[in-house]
Amino acid sequence: MKAVRLEATGKLQLSEVEKPAPGPGELLVRIEACGICGTDRHIFHGEFPSKPPVTLGHEFAGIVETVGPGVTNFRPGMRVTGDPNISCGGCEECRRGRVNLCRKLQAIGIHRDGGFADYVCMPQSQAFALPSDLDPLHGAFCEPLACCIHGVDLGGLQTGSSVIVLGGGVIGLLTLQLARFAGATRVLLVTRSSEKRRLAESLGATATADPGGGDIIARITADNGLLPGGADVVFECAGVAETMQQAPRLARRGGTAVILGVMAQGAKIEIEPFDLLFREIRLITSFVNPFTHGRAADLIASGEIRVEPLISRRIGLAEAPEAIVNPARSGEIRVLVVPDGK
Repeated sequence: MKAVRLEATGKLQLSEVEKPAPGPGELLVRIEACGICGTDRHIFHGEFPSKPPVTLGHEFAGIVETVGPGVTNFRPGMRVTGDPNISCGGCEECRRGRVNLCRKLQAIGIHRDGGFADYVCMPQSQAFALPSDLDPLHGAFCEPLACCIHGVDLGGLQTGSSVIVLGGGVIGLLTLQLARFAGATRVLLVTRSSEKRRLAESLGATATADPGGGDIIARITADNGLLPGGADVVFECAGVAETMQQAPRLARRGGTAVILGVMAQGAKIEIEPFDLLFREIRLITSFVNPFTHGRAADLIASGEIRVEPLISRRIGLAEAPEAIVNPARSGEIRVLVVPDGK
């Protein structure tokens, strides 16, 4: 079969590899779609810890082809989405219920072979069923949605909350929808892209703003601003230094800033501790998807979260290395790798 392999940092190629066979408790899944995430680019550049040689791709869904011994919950022909994050279950963090902080965490598509391939093997514990009539491409959004659900949970949104979302990529646009779903009545999305601002408004944003038009902090938080005093909860979804620094400054007094975006390992930003203290800002980081993948699958299956408008283009496996190695195209939201090219 074909697979997009990271052979070493900075070396990514389409290779012919042996089709995997499911072991005890595992499923062999024929990939229908796998999303290209910013983390894949970080991994390629050595900015996110990985374990090459490995097949990349952690946002995947597909059809069960065969099952290994001991599999009881799945059968061939079922459509499934895969939670890539495999915890050990025995370390101190796992025993505390913080499985996303597992000291031995292994991720499909990062530490073990993933979804940029014709097939992937995964433990049945990581699989979640999807409806047979679901658009096969939509299942690839379960993993990023699950990460956003965790961030929104940490933000503690209440009915009537005001929210700012920094970033108009897939994480920002999913978080926007989740915030409205959770009862936020004012949701402002900030991005430089006019196309993404228009899309955000169609997905439920009550207002949008271009950060390139002057002091965005003042334009939002001033007495005559878009959200005077700031928001109850700010979600940083861009993963760049500028928005990381802006997030706590855009929160109101006593408000919360949640960091969902991923910067390169080793990158640093400046913050002002006195400001955080004086305004009692809760600064929270949100890492992956503990116990939220099933909720994401349910939301995707129900259609409550719209993902079709987030698909920028579909490419085959042969085109995937170039798409991962290069920066995302202007205005692009999510590129899906579809192994059969359909």
